[in-house]
Amino acid sequence: MKHLTFPTLILAFSAQISVAQTHRTVLAVSTLLDGKGHVLHDTSIVIDGSKIVTLDPKAAPVDFDLRNLTVLPGWIDSHAHITWIFGPDGKNAGMNGTTQEAAYASAANAWLTLMAGFTTVQSPGSLNDIPLRDAIAKGSLPGPRILTSAEPLMGRGEQTGTPDEIRAFVRKQKAAGADLIKIFASGGMTRGIMTLSQEQLKAACDEANKQGLRTIVHAYRDAVHAAIVAGCTEIEHGLGATDEDLKLMAEKGIYFDPQGGLVLENYLQNKDKFLAPPYFTEQSFTAMKDLLPAMHDLMRRTVRIPSLQIVFGSDAVAGAHGRNAEDFIERVRDCGVDPMAAMVSANSLAAQAMRLSDEIGSISPGLQADIIALDGDPLKDITAVRRVVFVMKGGVVYKNSH
Repeated sequence: MKHLTFPTLILAFSAQISVAQTHRTVLAVSTLLDGKGHVLHDTSIVIDGSKIVTLDPKAAPVDFDLRNLTVLPGWIDSHAHITWIFGPDGKNAGMNGTTQEAAYASAANAWLTLMAGFTTVQSPGSLNDIPLRDAIAKGSLPGPRILTSAEPLMGRGEQTGTPDEIRAFVRKQKAAGADLIKIFASGGMTRGIMTLSQEQLKAACDEANKQGLRTIVHAYRDAVHAAIVAGCTEIEHGLGATDEDLKLMAEKGIYFDPQGGLVLENYLQNKDKFLAPPYFTEQSFTAMKDLLPAMHDLMRRTVRIPSLQIVFGSDAVAGAHGRNAEDFIERVRDCGVDPMAAMVSANSLAAQAMRLSDEIGSISPGLQADIIALDGDPLKDITAVRRVVFVMKGGVVYKNSH
């Protein structure tokens, strides 16, 4: 099936789902990155319905010949704000819009993200993520599977609440359908002061753990160490983290989600759309320009820490959806990240961090048939991540343009 546009795909979507659920599909592959750091050659992926059954070089007949491409599991973006949009006036509308335009724009973000090869995203921080997540899961809309935190815990010092009130907030998010808990332990990247006490952070992380939920913590500078001590499961961003902080993360098995630079460059490229006090001021944009080298330095330092588990998160906001893979290029080109490590960070390691290793993240029997193909080899030329020509999610082919 050729690459469908968004409107025409909606018409064909139900039919595709039924085909995927009842048909055996064989993909012929010459170069396969399995998502765990291995390269396999000259085989075929056999799919039954939505799941991978086996790898068999003799499988026939072949439904999709991908032998001139590099095949790998669908990517996982551990940090993307999929409902963050620009409004009808072209200006930043954030991720809490409730208009019809906001709903359509969010659905379009999901489509662009899927077409870019991302079959799963973790989108923390908005209640609007929940209806989009559920619509995609039901097959009503095409898009990546979504994990979301519902409302985030916003650090506001004592105004955030007592430890007992924070625990109640965590339970409220679980009742609302949250897949995880998002915690703001500091201000933004240019205002990174700590906004929660150690006691408040510990209450949030401990209660989430009791509720069976992961915690991902937005943290800069001293908040990074506080989040580690509090027992969170993943730290986002991390500018200002010391090497000692990074080593302690590795020691405690905490996942780390720094960015390579796409998020900053997207803000700067779309300055006129984002510029609006108090969150986006002229001063904050000036500070962003100075932060890019620091972001690259942090990424370079992370790769030198043994056993530190670094997942891929682009922090895609309005303007960056569908361009998530640019962060791979920044990491490899500017930060010294090994190309295979970059791929694994968005495959099996990201799935492990999300506790979904038995469902996604590698091309293995029993897992979901989330499979993409690139025109080129990202291990030799990282810009190949821009050339996604085949996308399958759960056994359904959404793009086949090679």
